[in-house]
Amino acid sequence: MKVLLTSDQVRERVNELAAEIDMSYPIGRELHLVSVLRGGFMFLADLARTLEGPLTIDFVTVASYGRDTRSSGVVELSADIRSDLTDRDVLIVEDIVDTGRTLSFLLDTFREQHPRSLRTVSLLEKPSRRVADISIDYVGFRIEDQFVVGYGLDYAERFRHLSYVAVLDQDTEVERP
Repeated sequence: MKVLLTSDQVRERVNELAAEIDMSYPIGRELHLVSVLRGGFMFLADLARTLEGPLTIDFVTVASYGRDTRSSGVVELSADIRSDLTDRDVLIVEDIVDTGRTLSFLLDTFREQHPRSLRTVSLLEKPSRRVADISIDYVGFRIEDQFVVGYGLDYAERFRHLSYVAVLDQDTEVERP
């Protein structure tokens, strides 16, 4: 594996993103963060600790990769949020936006609940792979079309624990559970 983004680079950019997000909302207004599990949990935790205003947290589980390195193209909702989003400021927290299908699906689903505002933040974005017509409000890093792991991102449930983001070598052999 080759390190793409060091722990320090990730930490610094998360702090910058939090400052950008804080400036976008009125002081004291509660922000409702919705993280896409499992990949987004590390980014969510660091972002939530860095944001200044009041906030609540929820989770959603979707799948489009399975155990492959390419999206299947089919987005499945495995576990929905538990909160009502009506008249709330909602920020979807993604680890990576690749094709954009998952984020497009979530935006459509959450809009049906009539939030006051609905924005998106993603640590990583691969613009070259985009097929859905979406835009991301806050982007940490734009990267090339490489399969990356670490900082919550996985391959066959491995490498999530890394504090940095690395490119997975094509030759990396990973024993699947």
